[in-house]
Amino acid sequence: MAKLWAGRTDGSVDRAAEDFNASIRFDSRLYREDIRGSMAHTAMLGETGILSSAESDELIAGLEALLADLESGALTIDPECEDIHTFVEQTLTERIGDLGKKLHTARSRNDQVAQDLRLYLRSEIDLLTEKTTALIAAVTDKAEQYQSAILPGYTHLQRAQPIVFGHHLLAYAWMLLRDRSRLADCRKRLNLSPIGSCALAGTTYPIDRVFEAKQLGFDGICQNSLDGVSDRDFCLELAADLSILMTHLSRFAEEVILWSSWEFRFVTLSDSFTTGSSIMPQKKNSDMAELVRGKTGRVYGDLMSLLTMMKGIPLAYNKDMQEDKESIFDACDTVKACLDIFAGMIRGMTANEDAMLNAAKTGFLNATDLADYLTKKGMPFRSAYKISGQLVARCVAEGRTLETLTLEEYKPYSELFDEDLYDAIDLRVCVEKRCSEGGTSVSSVKKQIAEIRNEL
Repeated sequence: MAKLWAGRTDGSVDRAAEDFNASIRFDSRLYREDIRGSMAHTAMLGETGILSSAESDELIAGLEALLADLESGALTIDPECEDIHTFVEQTLTERIGDLGKKLHTARSRNDQVAQDLRLYLRSEIDLLTEKTTALIAAVTDKAEQYQSAILPGYTHLQRAQPIVFGHHLLAYAWMLLRDRSRLADCRKRLNLSPIGSCALAGTTYPIDRVFEAKQLGFDGICQNSLDGVSDRDFCLELAADLSILMTHLSRFAEEVILWSSWEFRFVTLSDSFTTGSSIMPQKKNSDMAELVRGKTGRVYGDLMSLLTMMKGIPLAYNKDMQEDKESIFDACDTVKACLDIFAGMIRGMTANEDAMLNAAKTGFLNATDLADYLTKKGMPFRSAYKISGQLVARCVAEGRTLETLTLEEYKPYSELFDEDLYDAIDLRVCVEKRCSEGGTSVSSVKKQIAEIRNEL
């Protein structure tokens, strides 16, 4: 096909250079946005009298037919075209004649591609938000199912204090809620129309940018034509938000991998979300979680590619910016797939409550509660901390637990110890006493579940 820019040159390009320059293989996914944008642009040209009403109507009808044929498969995108804009305009012209050549009046491919990308990513954000919401719901349902199952809480991957499994799961639900909020914020900043910026300086035609923006559901317009065509901060912001989201998924995946290992045996994953070994028949591998963990680096790479691509570009548009699409498309595609897989994996996961509880019974998770017991009876916390540590050291040396020491063995350390200490260091009591806002008690977990569902 002929080049839209033929004129100053004859449009002839070395074949290798032509392939290197073309973007049709990846920007073809923008065909809906490109055609919808062209319909709105044509409506604006008719509304302002730049085109007659008859011309505008005929162009829109031609574009509608073109879109319908692409959606039905009656028409396929020509991979020999330079880009999706070329394909749409030239196919339309082939169908309706020279009127199709008026489609590009008062716009440039520079503002056109910026608009297409904003429209596309707006829809992607809506899909990502929907999938994030589905994962939050799956995590919250699982947290409710195991709202009273006790397991060790960890710091430094060392057993620290007893918590309930529901509380641990909800930590990720809250992270994902913030991810969803970041996507919503990004959508607000993205949802401005650059069309009318043209190549860089605006246009001499009496266009109505606000009319065109409203036709496409934008909240407003980019107020500076240079900025409208030459920035991709909305891509950077989305890639950054997706990188943070993947950080949360990767941490969650790491825990699922640990929990499902033979060493922990805290959870069992559904066969539908695991694989086996080609040589070891006993293996059940958490490959889906491992892939999510691995794909996190891929999304980070997309962000770094975008940041590096943009960092040295002078105003306004430069061809470097064609590199924005593959990175942001890949980031969106990857995160959508990870969210879907993770939601299914969590829904099919079952907790081994006995294994969790048995793990919580070792490691002296109630040592802090023992110190708190003395503190509440008037002893300074640092003194109580020291005594609790001494008792733990004794138990370690003797292969015992705090619960198995007799009151007579406790008394030499402090006369404040009494029979009620055994209730104070019972794991269930230790959990239930942590009823502060956001704590691990069952009542707190129930409240968190209600708050999250209200957010959803």
